[in-house]
Order: sequence, then structure tokens, then C-alpha cells
Amino acid sequence: MYVRIAYFMLSVVVLIIGAAPTGRAQTWPQRPIKIIVPFAAGGNTDGIARLIAQPLSEAFSEPVVVENRPGAAGALAAEAVARAPADGHTLLMATPTQFSILPATGKAPYDPVKDFAPIGVIGTNPYVLAIHPSIPATNLKEFVEYLRNQPNKINYSAPVFGGLSHLTMVLFLKRAGVEMIPVGYKGGSAPMTDLIGGHVPVYFALLSDVVPHAATGAVRLLAVSSEHRLAALPNVPTVSEAGYPGFKALTWNGLVAPAGTPADVVSRIAAEVARAAHDPKFIERLAGFGVDPLGNRPEEFSAMIAADLVLWGEAVKIAGIQDK
Repeated sequence: MYVRIAYFMLSVVVLIIGAAPTGRAQTWPQRPIKIIVPFAAGGNTDGIARLIAQPLSEAFSEPVVVENRPGAAGALAAEAVARAPADGHTLLMATPTQFSILPATGKAPYDPVKDFAPIGVIGTNPYVLAIHPSIPATNLKEFVEYLRNQPNKINYSAPVFGGLSHLTMVLFLKRAGVEMIPVGYKGGSAPMTDLIGGHVPVYFALLSDVVPHAATGAVRLLAVSSEHRLAALPNVPTVSEAGYPGFKALTWNGLVAPAGTPADVVSRIAAEVARAAHDPKFIERLAGFGVDPLGNRPEEFSAMIAADLVLWGEAVKIAGIQDK
């Protein structure tokens, strides 16, 4: 009889343990969810965070609150999320800056792989190589020839030294075998203002920044850094097809949670991110930021991070900006 009772109790324990993940997913979330944005309010990353917050809030019947925590190129926000309880209630709106560039420069107080659980990328954003019409080039080949004849004489905008725009140009110049002079800024609209005025006539800019000015003829668009041509710019070739096969440089915005967050919770959030990324109204609003929807799976996001660590690590090395 005692054996039967012991067996019964053991069976109950096994059933409870086996059911734990499902029960946890069913009871989550238990309070509002916080998305920490590593930059100040008003930019693309902030806007995308607020955009995804709405469908997540509706799906989980809990408020999804966006909190801006700028500083140290996003390292402060990333570290805060890495150290937060791994219960799915604190997320980071991540970008390649926190997950590839800062680690490559030695300025990340966290491990981009070990300290986080990737959830899903909401969307990607390529860069567009834009020049002032005063430069006598109508395509990428002519532009490179123009630079080759004037080594280290032409300036280009580097809005943030060591930022994605700057490093995209670094990778391209290395691949093309030409040299230019970077001009740094402290952010804001100055790079576009100087491009339009011809003061700093070259800029690898975000799509949303240059398209309005290209329409008026104020700037000329030579190539996009994405793998495929953009629907918004069907006549602008990719850098790859314009003579540099395999060239690809994108920024992205994706949600990550602290490492150790239950897999079923991560899966639930990822499913809703993917659902939003396929919703026509959501896609239309993303387009306002110049962003292409993605909504990939956690394992695919992990693969993106691994590839970016190699890509941007190379760019940081070429630029010579590792932390000494």
C-alpha cells in the first residue's frame, strides 16, 4: 500500500513539473510589460517601439509601456535589460549598435549572446548612398572613379563616429579601394542639411531621410545597401548589383528579453511580432519609418546577431575604433 501511495505522489510531482511551462505561459503576463528603448524619444527606434506596443498590448490584455533610457549609445538600456528579472515583463528594443558595434569596440558591459534571449526582428532598414548633384556621377561606377581620381579629398557625413552610417561607408570604401574624409556630427538634421547644401556632399543615409529630397532633385541616389532593391526605389540598384557582389549592410529593430526568459513566453511574444509584421495596416505604418517588416523567429534572429557580430566587427577594425 505504501508503495502505491509513494508511486501516486511521484506521479503527481512529475505531472506538475511537466505542466509547469504551459501553466507559466497561460498565466503570463501578470503585470504591464515594459519595452526599454536605448535612445531618446522621437527617433525611428522609439517610433517602432511605440508602434509594436499597441498590437502586443491588445494580444496580451496588459499595457505595454515604452520607456526611453538613452546613454552610452544604448549600453545603459541594454545592461538594464540584461540584469532585469527573466520573466518576460522587461524587453529591449534592440539595434545592431548594442548587439554588434559596442561589443566590437569593447564598450559593452554585457555579452550580446549570453545575456539575452532574442525574440524577433520587427523590421529592417537599409542605407542609401546619396550624393549632392555637384558630384559628376550618375551611378556607382562613375562615383568610385571620381573618388579614385581625388583620394582623400571628398568629405562624407558620419553622423555618429562608429555608428552604422559611418561603418557602412567604411565597409564600402574598403571594398571599392578608395578613400574619403569622414565628417562627424552630434546628431540631428545637420548631415542632411549639409548634403543638400553641398557642404558635405556624400552620405549613406536612411531611406526615410533622403527620399523626399531625391524627389525634388536636391540629392542623387546611387545605390542601396540592402540585398534586394527597395519597393520605394525600384530604379536604384543595390551596391551588390552595381559592382560589389555580396555587399549588404542593414540596421534593424528587434525585441530581446533577458537570458533565461521562459522559452514559451519568448515564443508567444515572437508569434505576435510576426503577426503584426504581416498586418497590412502595421506594414503601412512601418513604411513611414522607411522600414521593411520582417517578424522572424527567435532562432533566425539569433543567426542575424551572429552574422552582424562578424560584419560590424570587421567594420570597427577597419575604422580603427576598438577600445584601447
